[in-house]
Amino acid sequence: MKKKTNPGLKIITLNRKAGFNYFFQDLFEAGVVLKGSEIKSIRFGKINIADSYAIEKNREIYLINSHIPAYSYANNQNHNPYAERKLLLNKKEINKIIPQVNEGGFSLIPTKMYFKKGKAKIEIAIAKGKKKYDKRDVKKSRDWNREKARYFRKSS
Repeated sequence: MKKKTNPGLKIITLNRKAGFNYFFQDLFEAGVVLKGSEIKSIRFGKINIADSYAIEKNREIYLINSHIPAYSYANNQNHNPYAERKLLLNKKEINKIIPQVNEGGFSLIPTKMYFKKGKAKIEIAIAKGKKKYDKRDVKKSRDWNREKARYFRKSS
């Protein structure tokens, strides 16, 4: 059976470290407030969200430490590569996120950024950090599955 893909979705970047370093509880899709030179740079695929996170300020959610390099063709109208970027979420979603982040010991971690119908969207997760032994278990199971696949490939 073929896996269905969304034709209107074009993934720009993935945060692969996030799945290894965190347990995800909830996922939210948010729009991002961007300047013209930022969106041009994103369309070139030059963005890094590996070390970024989101915080709450004045009942709004902001993306911190995401790196969008300066667009080379924007002369003096260029942007700050590490600027805080406001995330566009519904009030209901924000009211669900804020108590978990403030009191529950969770973090807001971006997992991927993509274009949906021409608009830049970011998927953020309410996540709890993994301990060292959790990461070791993931590595152990990954290695075991790889060895198992090799064994079955050789035996058949």
